[in-house]
Amino acid sequence: MGLPYEAHLINIGQGDQFAPDFLNIAPNNRMPAIVDPDGPGGAPVSVFESGAILMYLARKTGQFYGASERDRIAVEEWLMWQMGGVGPMAGQAHHFLKYAPEDIAYAKDRYRGEVARLYAVLDRRLAEHRYVAGDFYSIADMAIWGWASLWEGQEQTLEDKPHMARWLKELWDRPALRRGRALHADLRGDKSDTWVQTDLLRLSVAQQS
Repeated sequence: MGLPYEAHLINIGQGDQFAPDFLNIAPNNRMPAIVDPDGPGGAPVSVFESGAILMYLARKTGQFYGASERDRIAVEEWLMWQMGGVGPMAGQAHHFLKYAPEDIAYAKDRYRGEVARLYAVLDRRLAEHRYVAGDFYSIADMAIWGWASLWEGQEQTLEDKPHMARWLKELWDRPALRRGRALHADLRGDKSDTWVQTDLLRLSVAQQS
């Protein structure tokens, strides 16, 4: 969006999310959250929840929200679809497939299957439109890509979802998305993030040559 920013890491392993200063910004002690020093009327404003942040920044900059009311309806539909569907279901899939202390077959099957259903919905949508809200890149694409790009960790396949695969690659080719995904990737240490790891490998090879 072309806005200056400063990233602050919250170490959930150390309980940073429960610090009073962070709770003043994000009362649900979850990331992400932002503070805009130049908020409405020129006064600082804090915003928590990813969907609210994206909508706020889109309104502030006049970008990635569509050009008409019909566009904005489509953006909000698919943004809410991510917030109410893909995000929660993919998050639970990650938990039970990768982190749960017990092997619960029902939970694994439940969330793996629901994520598969949601990605089939996404693939059908992208069969008819370049982006999720239409022919323009929007905050809905931004929100969905973050979870959808982790399809391997959710034990999904793209073999039967060519349109989703095309969309994932097309968005990854956007320089701003690559910069955002790589931000502090070394500190996050997520070796399962194949998108970023591929870029980090290229960077390492380039630095050694």
